[in-house]
Amino acid sequence: MPLSSLIVLIFIFFVTSFVGVVTGGNSLIAVPAMFQFGVDPKVAVATNMFGLTFMSVGASIPFIRKGTVDFKKILPLVLLTLVSSALGALLVGLITSAAIKLIVSIAMIVVATFTFLRRNAGVEPGSVTAFSLVITYILTFLLGIYGGLYSGGYVTVLTTVLVVFFGMTFSESVASTKVINVFSSLIATLLFMWQGLVDYKLGIILGITMFAGAYAGAHYATKLNDLWLKRIFLTTVFLLALKTLYDFI
Repeated sequence: MPLSSLIVLIFIFFVTSFVGVVTGGNSLIAVPAMFQFGVDPKVAVATNMFGLTFMSVGASIPFIRKGTVDFKKILPLVLLTLVSSALGALLVGLITSAAIKLIVSIAMIVVATFTFLRRNAGVEPGSVTAFSLVITYILTFLLGIYGGLYSGGYVTVLTTVLVVFFGMTFSESVASTKVINVFSSLIATLLFMWQGLVDYKLGIILGITMFAGAYAGAHYATKLNDLWLKRIFLTTVFLLALKTLYDFI
């Protein structure tokens, strides 16, 4: 890859990682950018997942230091994610790029719908019923499959699920999804490595870039209150929903 193309990718991955700490959805921009520079689609997905592991670790550190993550509460979600993300990674060779675009479009539209229907959620802690708990577990498992397969919009949708059904505020949800995504990305990356799909030279460069961008983004995100996190999240979800729908059409 020419140096000029690599520099552009580094810039894109840093910016999307910085913003994606709050919003998620950075893979919806970063992976297509890799396509544009001639990276094979499956290699792009796998190499991006490799970088996402670094990004998730970098994003988690400031939230953990602040004590925003309740590890006991999210442990069942992590266990579900480990299994489902592994399943998703194994499906990467069996699904077409058109199907991936359709999945992304539907997921983002669902996110936008849930978020706008529950306008008051995320600013104050919500109640969790037995029904909502079961829904959270089911959706976490299903989303984990998608997260291991592609990840574009995965964290965005999961953030909404934890706010709407798991009673979390936006700050709690944003922090928790970063930690959960460490495991989702890691298990998927290991399977992609086993399948020989990861470009390690590019992956290490982008991984370091994503770690730095996510760490910086999380550092600033920990200083925002839930209302501002919600405003940023809603704006980005709306824009991403429009983008993915436009790409599919």
